[in-house]
Amino acid sequence: MMFTKAIVRTPGRSIINGVTTAHLGKPDYRKALEQHGHYIQALKSCGLEVIVMPSDENYPDSTFVEDCAVLTEKCAIVGRLGIDSRQGEEVGVEEILRKYYSKILRIEEPGTLEGGDVLRVGDHFYIGITKRTNLEGARQLSDILNGFGYTSSTVPVTEVLHLKTGVGDLGEGCVAVAGEFAGNAAFAHLKRVFIDDEERNAANCARINEYVLMPGGYTKAKKKIENAGFPVIEIDISEFQKIDGGISCLSLRFLK
Repeated sequence: MMFTKAIVRTPGRSIINGVTTAHLGKPDYRKALEQHGHYIQALKSCGLEVIVMPSDENYPDSTFVEDCAVLTEKCAIVGRLGIDSRQGEEVGVEEILRKYYSKILRIEEPGTLEGGDVLRVGDHFYIGITKRTNLEGARQLSDILNGFGYTSSTVPVTEVLHLKTGVGDLGEGCVAVAGEFAGNAAFAHLKRVFIDDEERNAANCARINEYVLMPGGYTKAKKKIENAGFPVIEIDISEFQKIDGGISCLSLRFLK
């Protein structure tokens, strides 16, 4: 699908305290700001109007704005983030969404749901069951989506943080898959680009209009995606990878 707008949130100095399992050291704040600026320029080069939220030092992980909501053409669903330190990030995002959406729904307690666990392919939504998104959150999201004519299914995730850590939509019924998702039957009916294990971080990519945005430095993955017919824009996001971040996490894309 085509997008016209994206919401991003400037990283704060507190990003050095972001939750992480990566063991890559703490992010360099100034370098993260620089990389975030390049990310914004990449979104603009894809034809998007970029809405930039100011940083919030109270939430070290809040630059990963995608986790706060799931956006469709028909409605916006505000998530309930899966760890206490992030709950509250969604408030400012919802305020912005109200400017564009008349129908906004929410995931309610005891459900948890983060946008990084929701992969849309066509009009079908795959919902990852992870430490951040539970079955109740997935059920609530599925009920909402079904009410608007979309379909959905759940995918157990055991090895990575979010579903989209290891699966990226390339568009036209094709996905990039890595690790535990390479042989997952849930994606077997789709065209697949298999990402080598040593470059598995490249699977977190995002089709935005005519381009696929992907992290820089993964030469084999880039070649595979380009050979599948998708032009690529590479972005260095090394500072965000230090706190489990990826390409898709850094923006909420939508059509309005």
